[in-house]
Amino acid sequence: MGKFMKSTVTTSTETDETSTLTTVMEITPDSHVAKKYRVLIADDEPIIREGIRDAIDWATLGMEVVGEAEDGEEALERAADLGVDIVLVDMNMPFLNGIELIRALQQKCPGCRYLIISGHDEFAYAQEAVRLGVEDYILKPVQAEQLYAALERLHQRLTEEHQRTAYVQQAAHQIERNIPLLRQRFMLEWLEGQAEGRDLTEQLVFLRLPAVPPVQIGVVRWPAAEARQTILRENDRQLFLFAVENIISELLGDVPHVLFRDVSGLIGMCLWQEAPEEIESLLEQQISSCLNIAIHAHVETHAGTLEETPDTYRHCRERVFGEVQLSPLVRRARQLIHEEYAERELTLESLASRLQVSAVYLSRVLKKELNDSFVTLVTHARIRKAIQLLDSTTLPIHTIAERVGYDTQHYFSTAFKKTMGISPVQYRKNGGTAYHPSVN
Repeated sequence: MGKFMKSTVTTSTETDETSTLTTVMEITPDSHVAKKYRVLIADDEPIIREGIRDAIDWATLGMEVVGEAEDGEEALERAADLGVDIVLVDMNMPFLNGIELIRALQQKCPGCRYLIISGHDEFAYAQEAVRLGVEDYILKPVQAEQLYAALERLHQRLTEEHQRTAYVQQAAHQIERNIPLLRQRFMLEWLEGQAEGRDLTEQLVFLRLPAVPPVQIGVVRWPAAEARQTILRENDRQLFLFAVENIISELLGDVPHVLFRDVSGLIGMCLWQEAPEEIESLLEQQISSCLNIAIHAHVETHAGTLEETPDTYRHCRERVFGEVQLSPLVRRARQLIHEEYAERELTLESLASRLQVSAVYLSRVLKKELNDSFVTLVTHARIRKAIQLLDSTTLPIHTIAERVGYDTQHYFSTAFKKTMGISPVQYRKNGGTAYHPSVN
């Protein structure tokens, strides 16, 4: 799946999605266009070629004679040049006999069909003709009624195959058009734990999504839409959710992702590349600025398997629903910590001053609502970024320490080991992936 395909699903509800999908996927039986089959007559006797050409009502059969050939080599060349569908083959011709011609044409014109006309009623010829997939074997002298019946049967088989091909192509086209809808349905089933094992991998490949675990899962919730559901018109609700999805996609940019929506309007994000570190605050700010609505966003790293992805999604949902309990002051404080954790000047006092509250009050509400102190929140934000740098770069430890806000490598290593239970040097040496912080 070059760059992974991304898709933003913008259907309104599960019911709407299903009806839309059903409508779009309907295939009309008369969607194919009648085809006139092109015929080449190959026989070394001009009188035979003329007799065949004049004895058959080709138009009624839906066929047209587009060429003739008097030997096998000419028939091979003309069949390819004229793009014929059917070749009437004389078994005994100069240069290439009928069997040799058919073998050569199977390589050059693989879709062509053959009807043998022969003066020899020999079992060996008939046996080889069957092996080569010849449609019919007619003995000379040719009876017009017999030839017409054979051509009519061939026309019926070709038409049925043409219809089947048309159905398959149309179905493939409709599936292509419905990929975003199919992705949404699959994402909901997957993240609700209804897809696993080989079926899960096959579905990802079919939908042209990476058959590897996503690196991040996110959820965006608009609480006001739920609280006012009885008075908010459904059309307005859908328009706002559509706009929210567009903003999310714009902010994610080239990050390979799929957006999906459940029936309640909760928007999920599945990302196969890390989003910008400040994506949560960017989403909340941009959506608030553009749409004048308050949303809660939560994105977290997924370090597990494909089958474990629903666990991360459930955790995201729990976190974003828990946001409703947080006061605007605490949400703003946490947002500023996430954005400015690397600043040496960031202190409880400076943060309280910006929020126009006392340091004592801010410390108390942070502990009450987040169950963490200011220092712990800053430390977790710094360690979270340090882990990202350890995993994705070869920067020296002292450089990483400076980038995440520590004055010395020793101070950074102490904080890292206290949080992770292992030093940053050992974390990197062990490959990192075996250790996951509880620093969300």
